[in-house]
Amino acid sequence: MASTPHTGDLDSRSQIHHLVVGFYREVVFDDLLEPVFGEVAEVDWAEHIPRLIDYWCRVLLGETGYRGALLAVHAHLHALEPLRLEHCDRWYQLWARSVDDRWSGPLATRAKEHAAQIMATIARRLLDADWSPPVRAA
Repeated sequence: MASTPHTGDLDSRSQIHHLVVGFYREVVFDDLLEPVFGEVAEVDWAEHIPRLIDYWCRVLLGETGYRGALLAVHAHLHALEPLRLEHCDRWYQLWARSVDDRWSGPLATRAKEHAAQIMATIARRLLDADWSPPVRAA
């Protein structure tokens, strides 16, 4: 993915929209993650993307509107086909890269920290494993 000049922080719904859409554009072409989303979860992207935008707007901007049970959804997915630590690593790596390629500032940092918390919780609760963000290659 070619780096795009930073456009500021993730401080608007529009910026978060661009992040979520760009990130999942990467996911659908990823050899490890696409089967999880496409074949196992059978994600309806037209429904999923707006929910994720709402989720990240709640996390980063304090907006109301997101309704969901993040862990329950992933527990259901894990029951269909077990998630692995390598899924957590790849998801986080793609997310962090998507943030870093275009945004910087406290909310961009918060987006990566929160994503790491999500993966650590999924790993602990569903995989009975410790997880921390993989070190990024320079």
